[in-house]
Amino acid sequence: MTLIHGYILSSSVPKKKQVIDFAQDLVDYLFPVVENERTYEARHRKKLDNLKNQLLEILFAFNQTYKLDKESVNDLFFSSLEGIKEHLMEDARALQQFDPAAKSLEEVVLTYPGFMAVTAYRVAHVLYRLQVPLVPRIISEWAHSITGIDIHPGATIGVPFMIDHGTGVVIGETSVLGRNVKIYQGVTIGALAVKKEEAEVKRHPTIEDNVIVYANSTILGGKTVIGRDSIIGGNCFIVESVPPQSVVYHQPIITVKNKKDFAEPLNWVI
Repeated sequence: MTLIHGYILSSSVPKKKQVIDFAQDLVDYLFPVVENERTYEARHRKKLDNLKNQLLEILFAFNQTYKLDKESVNDLFFSSLEGIKEHLMEDARALQQFDPAAKSLEEVVLTYPGFMAVTAYRVAHVLYRLQVPLVPRIISEWAHSITGIDIHPGATIGVPFMIDHGTGVVIGETSVLGRNVKIYQGVTIGALAVKKEEAEVKRHPTIEDNVIVYANSTILGGKTVIGRDSIIGGNCFIVESVPPQSVVYHQPIITVKNKKDFAEPLNWVI
């Protein structure tokens, strides 16, 4: 046991750094940068064996309080890895096709924070579905810390899924997103209220297929459904369902005046 600021952190859980190292190594395995193709296959197999050992060590850090069939979880996770990679390649190809700034798949995979956040989500989601405690949240918060994008591993997100720019995006635990959904920076898909008694109910919206949600829009509530093929404009605040094939937008009033009309300049102190 370790005492920190009066609280006891159990030694029967994995170390945070151990989980983050595993997540980073897994990303590197899924999308390797190959320098020598002749030795690639052998090194790739060795990396996979190391990853399996890493995850087993993480799982065995949990004590008997957590009822985990550790070898079974390990096998199920790694049997899902090929499917995770296929989904991520669909995500990357969709981003490349959608974003005129994307010059190649390599650019999307190596530089796009939205793709990095989705990669961490798809890995964490499988572990979440396997009922592994703590580890999915550590992975999602690691991705949050390096991308500014907060996707709960419990969310259900279809393929392909695109986040452009991405900073400030929040997707809650019980959110359901369909196929070919595109969202921009500052979007929140959240709950109407934070109530502990609603922990086991659907608190977050459903976003159906082919929906685009533009920057800084907020969509709240477990009963809120954004119908397929809809467009949600920027800066919208939505707490009710939207029919399919809708266009929703907020129309602000912007006033532009010549500053010569003012006797004094506008000086704000922040």
